[in-house]
Amino acid sequence: MTDISKYNKLIRILGILAVLLLPFYLVIKTYVSADVSKSTKAEYTGVETCIECHQPEYNDWLQSHHNKAMDHANDETVLGDFNDVTFEAQGLRHRFFQKDGKFMVNTDGADGTMQDFEIKYVFGYYPLQQYLVEFPGGRLQTLALTWDCDRNKWYHMADYVYADQKPIQSDNWLHWTNQAQNWNSMCADCHSTNLKKGYDHVTDTYNTTWSEINVSCEACHGPGSKHLEWADLPEYAQEDIPNYGLVVKTSGIDHTEYVNNCIRCHSRRASLQDFDHHAGSIYDHVIPNLPENPTWHIDGQILEEDYVYASFMQSRMHMKEVQCNDCHNVHSGKLLFGNQGTQYNQLCAQCHVPDIYDTPEHHFHKTEGMEGEALISEAGIKMDVGSGALCVNCHMHGQNYMGVDYRRDHSFRIPRPDLTMKYGVPNACNQCHTDETPQWSENHITEWFGKSRRFHFAQTFSAAQDEDTAAVKRLEIIANDELYPMNIRALAVQHLGTYFQDSLKNQLDNYLHNLDPTMRVAAVRADQLQSEDDIKRLLPLLSDETKAVRTEAYRILMGVGKDNIPVNYQKTYEKVKEEYEEVLKYNADFPVGKFNLGNFYYNQGMTEKAVEHYKKALKQDKELHFVKLNLAHCYNRLGDNNKAALLFSDYLKNEPTDANAMYSFGLLLSEMKRYDESLEMLEKSYQADATRPRVAHNIGMMYDFKGDKVKAEAYLKKEVQLMNDYNSNAGLLQFYLNNRMQQKALPLAHKMLTDYPEASQDLNPVIQQLERN
Repeated sequence: MTDISKYNKLIRILGILAVLLLPFYLVIKTYVSADVSKSTKAEYTGVETCIECHQPEYNDWLQSHHNKAMDHANDETVLGDFNDVTFEAQGLRHRFFQKDGKFMVNTDGADGTMQDFEIKYVFGYYPLQQYLVEFPGGRLQTLALTWDCDRNKWYHMADYVYADQKPIQSDNWLHWTNQAQNWNSMCADCHSTNLKKGYDHVTDTYNTTWSEINVSCEACHGPGSKHLEWADLPEYAQEDIPNYGLVVKTSGIDHTEYVNNCIRCHSRRASLQDFDHHAGSIYDHVIPNLPENPTWHIDGQILEEDYVYASFMQSRMHMKEVQCNDCHNVHSGKLLFGNQGTQYNQLCAQCHVPDIYDTPEHHFHKTEGMEGEALISEAGIKMDVGSGALCVNCHMHGQNYMGVDYRRDHSFRIPRPDLTMKYGVPNACNQCHTDETPQWSENHITEWFGKSRRFHFAQTFSAAQDEDTAAVKRLEIIANDELYPMNIRALAVQHLGTYFQDSLKNQLDNYLHNLDPTMRVAAVRADQLQSEDDIKRLLPLLSDETKAVRTEAYRILMGVGKDNIPVNYQKTYEKVKEEYEEVLKYNADFPVGKFNLGNFYYNQGMTEKAVEHYKKALKQDKELHFVKLNLAHCYNRLGDNNKAALLFSDYLKNEPTDANAMYSFGLLLSEMKRYDESLEMLEKSYQADATRPRVAHNIGMMYDFKGDKVKAEAYLKKEVQLMNDYNSNAGLLQFYLNNRMQQKALPLAHKMLTDYPEASQDLNPVIQQLERN
């Protein structure tokens, strides 16, 4: 046999073997692949399981603030000075020391007395470090006494964050021992991995757990057990496992999906439940806040603790598909080229041509090395000569939070001193040139770039808040224009709902069924239930794919009562009610959360449970005076009007200009037969706000009851002037008839017949009777 014959024979044999073995290979491949992709959820395995294959990423992560987000307090992790030092703040002398190897602080406790507390955990790393103290009920509380890592000194958070208030006493909600500084609810979910809050709303206690104390690999990539199984497969079996067995996709996705991976921590938001990486949408866990007053400036600039998501969503960068890792190493958190001088500009030069933008002809500032004097910015940062030539200082200016933490606004905006002059918003020019006026800055902008200014949505939002009807058309344009950021479009819809409800109705269906849940949530909130059509419009949203939209739809519909929900929606309505109740219980560790849960029970007719939660909310935060109004209504429903009256009185001591509360109190006093007090309170309400026809009507009825017909008639006429509809005129007509004032009744009845001919069946007999008399 020739070599060629042997070769051909071998090929045939191998071909036969391949055919015979192919089904076996497919069985093995299918079996092995299926073993990884079983429906069971992936489990958390810990950062140590990642190191072998991902050493460079692990090394980057070791440098990150994520790695140092939280840790046990020990000699290696504690940065503050605990060498028996004292510090005076808030009118008290605090002491930091060590005892038996533990880090200790002597400060004011929950009862206001000075006590020793052990530091159990460090929280954060730079530019400040906070410290956690363990309390009963599973609580960890964040000390207001904070270490400034730049200046190596102690400072008191209240001196900066609450500088406009008196020293924070121990009974204040803001005191470090109370809920505002509670780690479990305020901080934990973004500083540890696989955080389960474990709050029990019945006992008001926590059983908070984590799989890792800091923010590790699985906090972003999701639990890794399926990925480890994938890694152990032979190569031929790996290719059919989606996303390498990882729960979260971080590649092969668009910029919106990529940025959404960061929302749950890098946004100001409302939480719906513990985070679960397996859920389909971020809107199953949180509802990111829209950039609106009072937590943002009217032009969308950062104001309070806003983080970066809502800012970045507004930016041209996001609209041009830029995402976080275009500027940041996502594992170390550091900027790609460093944060020293012109290294900042290298980031921008990835897209913006330096020959055009990194020039004096664009930035009009001195460059590094030129003669001049440094400036001290509004945030207290020294701006050396050359700082004005850095892109970030004009387009990403920021401010200090938590006293010393300077954060840049990620909306990448053009400085607009003209908006400062109109609306009082910041601008980068005057944040550096603090000794100059906005007009000075505006003059320079005009000199360099001309008089023309782009339209800014702040102009429309301001007009809307002034209830200027000229804003309606522009709000509609913003809401429907895809060239605007989605959160600004959603905010335009909310403004339409708040200020121009009638104009919103024409397009609301489109907003309610927008593909983006940001818009759907805003539209649900904007829909004021004024008719059956409004109810029907929201009912399909009870079956929305996201928890945020479903529960918001239920929250709005809850007020109409189950009896007004069509039969074919009853089952869905009840299902979402349970879901909404769980959201409320999850957030009931906050005083406002307890208040919301009380509202839920009040709407369910469970008045005593509502009372229980209202009282808990007030106990937790005595400054929540509005809770007293709801509690008063509960006591009224329960027949205990004396308690209700005391609550109204107490509320009005703290909120003496609330006309609506005065009106409700006046009605309650009337119900209690305290007529003189009732009339006095109703008149106070009318004096505070003379635009409400119903108040005028009740005052008129009270004067009628007391026999003062002149004043009664005067107030009923005021009601007609304010409302001028059939009912208001009918009220005045009835007054004339009851008091036998035929000469006034007859011309009014004839006028009503002319104005409301559809009511002729009711009015004609009255007119005939008056004419006979």
